[in-house]
Amino acid sequence: MTTVEFTALMMLSTATSFSPGPNTTLSTALAANLGLKRSMRFVLAVPAGWGLLFSICAGGVGALVVAVPPLRIAIQALGVGYMLWLALKILRSSTLTQASAAQLNITFWQGVMLQFLNIKAWMLALAVVAGWIAGHADAWSRFAIILPMMLGFGLVSNLSYALIGSLLRGWLEDPGHGGRRLRWFNRIMASVLVLTAAWMTTF
Repeated sequence: MTTVEFTALMMLSTATSFSPGPNTTLSTALAANLGLKRSMRFVLAVPAGWGLLFSICAGGVGALVVAVPPLRIAIQALGVGYMLWLALKILRSSTLTQASAAQLNITFWQGVMLQFLNIKAWMLALAVVAGWIAGHADAWSRFAIILPMMLGFGLVSNLSYALIGSLLRGWLEDPGHGGRRLRWFNRIMASVLVLTAAWMTTF
């Protein structure tokens, strides 16, 4: 892989990993409502799920998403529905006590599954495969370099957003405001997920 190719991939990874999206929004919301420790299962699920998705795309299966429109539409529909469901769960949590009582209990495997329902994740994986792996004689050595790099970006970005959410936790639970801060925070996070779901329909 040339220096130019690697630099371009680094720029793409930075832009896609750290820009707001369903994963970063959920990492922030979960850490703010549940604390950093309980949000880590989702933070770890994001790179794990995307790594599996990327591996499938590198193996050629991901091309079916592009080649079979009904399959792409099905992924979009399931992904949008799941985003809206998560937005509703966040919206309904008006106190940290409610959030801790499993209102926002998103498991590790649900986090992994979310990557397969995120059409943006599919498009990114296919773009990386098409631009940096497919058609190259050293395809598998490239895959061995790109996979851990992308996983690292995914982990660092979601952990960064979760840290921000955890830092906001003390401010959000201020009893003197009767939970208003948390309610408005969760409304904003839910709105971001709804907007993301609407944006996903444009792919």
